[in-house]
Amino acid sequence: MKTIAITGKGGTGKTAVAALLIKYLTEGDNTILAIDADPDTNLPAALGDTVEKTVGEMRESLLEERDELPPDIDKKSLLEGKIYSVLVERPRYDLLVMGRPEGPGCYCYANDLLRGIMDRIVKNYEITIIDTAAGLEHLSRGIIRDVTDLLVVTDGSRRGLETAERIRDLVAELDLKIDNLYVVLNKVTDTNRERLQEYANELDLKVVGMIPFDDNIARFDLEGLPLAGLPEDSLSVIEVAKIAEKIGL
Repeated sequence: MKTIAITGKGGTGKTAVAALLIKYLTEGDNTILAIDADPDTNLPAALGDTVEKTVGEMRESLLEERDELPPDIDKKSLLEGKIYSVLVERPRYDLLVMGRPEGPGCYCYANDLLRGIMDRIVKNYEITIIDTAAGLEHLSRGIIRDVTDLLVVTDGSRRGLETAERIRDLVAELDLKIDNLYVVLNKVTDTNRERLQEYANELDLKVVGMIPFDDNIARFDLEGLPLAGLPEDSLSVIEVAKIAEKIGL
């Protein structure tokens, strides 16, 4: 069982990488869970899906009902049922959208329930792909645990690699116990490829792939088309397939 979390600053293309990894995996026989843990909720559109309800809304619903529920009701089972009701089932993968972060008030109780439920859900799948927010909120709070690999997506710049370095240091500081941390450089050109690898070596960052600028992604984004429909000869599709193989997917 592998759980791959994808993070990085906004605008670096992390959702595109997540969608293309899922596209690659659907060609195989593994059971796949896709989780959109970014409040901007872009992964469903990138996959061509529509989501009506989120895990966050189910958590809110439980908190609103909590004081009126019979004292002997199993609240964990109730929340688990609500979460399964918002699980989007597709022929080759399932999708959960976490939704917006917590509002005012204390969410400790609901999040404690949610941790155990997410643990059980993830264990039903051989591979889980998580499109995270720009930070590590869901991971640092332990809502989603046992991440095996973290892919840090960054643009083709020294500053982008320095952001990846900070994320690596934060993972160590939070003691998240992630097995592998990789950097994915996106929108790379022939002119900066070699220098970016040198920067990464200086920062002791493991680059697992360099995705070239892809005109097809720019066109699909402009036309609002799902990235999962990119043609197989697209530069980004080819490179993400290589990345998947390198990390053992």
